[in-house]
Amino acid sequence: MSATLPPFTVSPQEAGHTLAKVLRSRLGGPSWGEVRKLIAARRVKVGDAVCSDDARRLKEDEVIVLFDHPKPLPRVAHPDRLVVRHLDDHVVVVEKPAGVNTVRHPAELEWSEQRRELDPTLEDLTQWAIAKQLGRSSNDIPRLRIVHRLDKETSGLVSFARSVLAERELGLQFRKHTVVRRYLTVVPGVMTARTITSSLVPDRGDGRRGSTSMPDVGKVATTHVTVEERLPGYTLLSCRLETGRTHQIRIHLSESGHPVCGDKVYTKRRDGSVFDDTSGAPRLALHATELGFTHPASGATLHWAMPMPADLMKFVERLRGGK
Repeated sequence: MSATLPPFTVSPQEAGHTLAKVLRSRLGGPSWGEVRKLIAARRVKVGDAVCSDDARRLKEDEVIVLFDHPKPLPRVAHPDRLVVRHLDDHVVVVEKPAGVNTVRHPAELEWSEQRRELDPTLEDLTQWAIAKQLGRSSNDIPRLRIVHRLDKETSGLVSFARSVLAERELGLQFRKHTVVRRYLTVVPGVMTARTITSSLVPDRGDGRRGSTSMPDVGKVATTHVTVEERLPGYTLLSCRLETGRTHQIRIHLSESGHPVCGDKVYTKRRDGSVFDDTSGAPRLALHATELGFTHPASGATLHWAMPMPADLMKFVERLRGGK
């Protein structure tokens, strides 16, 4: 099916309807089979992720994009290519590639194993990689338990709990802010070292998640920023999370006047004008480079580091050359 449609925002009247129904209406009434085939071919993006679930219920103000051609899965979205840094009965730590969601959207939780293989999350890939390493079926090993996550376009270290004990104890460490989490990122301009603390809310007043100055509102977020390297026209930063709020680093850096290179969401200034990203970043230039915590069962101190992946290293090298 050849179909073209400009990006659109889900209207109040369309909210609650399935992706297939809304697309069929917007496209002028092709057959249901044609619409489902288009969605299954990974040609539709809902929000910031490709969606291949035609029964997904849409929410008001979600942005829908129809691609001219199918979007292939990232090459790294395969359990054989997933790097497992640590595995025991309680914890697994893996290297998340960019382009893969950490966990599945709630509307997709009932997907069959076969359907998950067509559009896997990091959770799926990790479960399959563990099963293969143990020589067992993925259905015969404990399910993974989510304790933190990374944005789809962010790469880096991610841990999952594999037991009730680990889920409880790691969750406690995250809430107490004792987990070591450090990120590398590239921003435009000359940014200096600082600690940024603000209260984050889902809507700061312009439709974007962000900081508020209203007292006793929102969740306190703190990011410690240091300079790794000065680049021509840019700064390579190290950001250590004290808290771990949604999109915290991206929001704090953008509101400081230095949005993360490659960010397509947090680009709007408070006055409504938009930052012009001319960096040519291959994707969101954010990488979770360091992770550390106390093992939930043994009490041992665990720590991992992961260098920037090739795409971001190449980007930084180009900026070093002033290009």
